[in-house]
Amino acid sequence: MIPVEKIKILAHESATMVKEIREHLHANPELSFNEVQTAQYIAELLEKWDIPFKSNIGGNGIVAWIKSPLKGKNIALRADIDALPIDEKNNIPYCSVNKGVMHACGHDLHTASLLGTLYILNQVKETFSGSVWVIFQPAEEKLPGGAQAMLNDPFFADKQFDAVIAQHVFPDLPAGTIGIKGGKYMASTDEIYVTLNGKGGHAATPHQINDTVLIASQIIVSLQQIVSRHALPTIPTVLSFGKFIANGATNIIPNEVILEGTFRTFNEEWRSKALSLITKIIRETANTHGIEAEIKIVNGYPALINSEQLASKISEISKIFMGNEQVKELEMRMTAEDFAYFAQKYPAVMYRIGTGGTDESSFPLHSPQFNINPSVYTYAHGLMAWITIKLLENENMD
Repeated sequence: MIPVEKIKILAHESATMVKEIREHLHANPELSFNEVQTAQYIAELLEKWDIPFKSNIGGNGIVAWIKSPLKGKNIALRADIDALPIDEKNNIPYCSVNKGVMHACGHDLHTASLLGTLYILNQVKETFSGSVWVIFQPAEEKLPGGAQAMLNDPFFADKQFDAVIAQHVFPDLPAGTIGIKGGKYMASTDEIYVTLNGKGGHAATPHQINDTVLIASQIIVSLQQIVSRHALPTIPTVLSFGKFIANGATNIIPNEVILEGTFRTFNEEWRSKALSLITKIIRETANTHGIEAEIKIVNGYPALINSEQLASKISEISKIFMGNEQVKELEMRMTAEDFAYFAQKYPAVMYRIGTGGTDESSFPLHSPQFNINPSVYTYAHGLMAWITIKLLENENMD
């Protein structure tokens, strides 16, 4: 049994390495489904460390592994590797060199930290039994996502994991803390695309035309009945439209209006019913006003349901490493994660690593000024290594 202090020492010794990896990744971000250089960089490190791996799993995915000669559990660890289409506004030495692309959701730290975890585990592999599988997943940020593609790859056909663990940055928590929640944690997500077509014309003669702008506005307002009057109050539900394009002018009502939005919830039966209601309300409102509605709904990720039992175990294990007061209970979030596909197939938990606490690290996820508290480099990878070791030791994973 390896003591926690040993893992903490190894984490501190490798902190500079993790920092350098993260800064390299941050400076060289790649968009979803295009993570070619990122995957190559990961592969080069694995080769340098003499750790076996397989590339091109479900696209640009990589899986590395450490197998003990002693039989035991199979624990999988996952990090996402893609970046976002955001133009970085940070004034830092390792600012993105790829214009319009940025690691604004912490995937650079996820990847660097997981590599650091693998580095530590490789040093102590003689002390545990079982196997550790380390998953570097592409394309979390863009539907249909990379998780399902990896899981559908023949590589995973015979893989049975006792647990799959992921960590995610969280600027709402200060560095030195983590957050965890068992059960329903992150919502499902679906994308809604609507194109309305009618007879546009002069804004001064609305009686002679179809006021597509007003009709589109009515559709958005009417759709909120789904949240306020159709959804059970016990089922968190969000329906939001972030794009409304009416390319007219002060005196021109356009023929075409485009709406794009998102639907989020936690219940699959209600999800299906709500999407049908969305289509029905849009179509009926358009028909009432004599215009056409083209509707496209793209089904996204399912809700992320963290294993209650596994979350409880990880919480207790983390308290040994972090301290009792540093492990926080999280609330449900209406954001989405394709890690949910791993959680559908295996006992799985995503926990949050606090990265806030300074002015520079206070910006939210997906902000062009997002950054992390650098103190995270000293322990994030060590914590995941400790969790992995303790789960491998745990005889009862139920």
